[in-house]
Amino acid sequence: MAHKKGQGSSRNGRDSNPKMRGIKLYGGQFAQKGSIICRQVGTRWTPGKNVGLGRDFTIWSLVEGTVRFDRDGRRINVDELVATA
Repeated sequence: MAHKKGQGSSRNGRDSNPKMRGIKLYGGQFAQKGSIICRQVGTRWTPGKNVGLGRDFTIWSLVEGTVRFDRDGRRINVDELVATA
């Protein structure tokens, strides 16, 4: 086994693709049914009312409405739009 590194070998040169995580819709913005509100690893933000939590911890809207954050910005809710007749 060589104890010297040798010419031209590189230990670097590997990098992963970006994952585009974070908040996609902020408080007060309109969310359609099924639209992604947040991409995350683990439950940095927790799901509240009218939102779903995916297997990869993605939070998305279950109804059409307005995004609202509570619990010091750590819980995401969607306030459903009420139809006015």
